[in-house]
Amino acid sequence: MTGYSLREDVNIQLLAERIASLGDEQAYKALFRLFYKPLSQFAYSIVKSWESAEEVASDVFVNIWKHRERLLQVQNLKVYLYVSTKNIALNYLTRASRTQHFSLDELEVDFSTGYATPEQIFISGEMVKRIEAAVNQLPPKRKMIFKLIREDGLKYKEVAQILDISVNTIDVHMAQALKKISEVINLNFTQSK
Repeated sequence: MTGYSLREDVNIQLLAERIASLGDEQAYKALFRLFYKPLSQFAYSIVKSWESAEEVASDVFVNIWKHRERLLQVQNLKVYLYVSTKNIALNYLTRASRTQHFSLDELEVDFSTGYATPEQIFISGEMVKRIEAAVNQLPPKRKMIFKLIREDGLKYKEVAQILDISVNTIDVHMAQALKKISEVINLNFTQSK
């Protein structure tokens, strides 16, 4: 996924308005289908359990429905959904009585995807393996930022809001991630010849 277009943003906003104003269950189901998988993957990077991650994503959508009238006040629904997921996941960890200090630097992110982008279709299977290996070598926070931007299609500003860091920090992480990935790919490519 290469990111959402302006049209998709408008469609997402229309779904939110239909849910909030009309209690439209079809719009709610469409929103669920659009965001459940990416939010589950994001929650997994925090809670480290697929069962818990799916529970977190489900809780986000239960809260959306319960408080649907509030959606009219939300300016960016994508960011709202990711921030809600992060908060519920962190609350889950607290409830699970994890006594260790939590930091975004300690997160592990699963880079595997259930769908291929057009770019991935044209890249050989070997190159995809090299890219995934390079991404998996990134520090956890950088890997999460890379995943949210490149896999989930969020904008730098949206990721900055979700993770509560500056856009410049996002820019630095992405530049360093891309540099590291290109170094690893070139190194592996040279070694395999």
